[in-house]
Amino acid sequence: MKRNGFSLLELMIAIGIIGLLAVIAIPAYMNYTRTTNRTDAIRTMTIDAQALERCYSQAFTYSGCTAAPVGTANSAQGYYSVTIVIASPAASYTITAVPIAPPQLADDSCATFTLNSAGTQGATSSDNSNTTATCWGST
Repeated sequence: MKRNGFSLLELMIAIGIIGLLAVIAIPAYMNYTRTTNRTDAIRTMTIDAQALERCYSQAFTYSGCTAAPVGTANSAQGYYSVTIVIASPAASYTITAVPIAPPQLADDSCATFTLNSAGTQGATSSDNSNTTATCWGST
């Protein structure tokens, strides 16, 4: 007698294999997505720094720059909140980015990005350890 279809044992083995692949693949994919979305912060901060430098080259001050206004705004893709602070007497600035939207909220290794007027890049993890090389893509 010829039987068509799958036995219950074959079906359970297939479901087990799919479950095992999902347990491995989904966290790896989410980590890849978080790593890729870090470029949103880096890109926004770099564009703001370039605008501030253009203003400085014209007016010899960072204050009053309309291309990169002082304060807080969301990054281009909306994953980060980017804050520009100009130090008194308007001769230096610091740009900071922190995650505000998923999946970046779970990015514990790159919880804060910084960039200053000297071009110094920085990043810290959620436990305040230095992760600059990892977050800015040097490694």
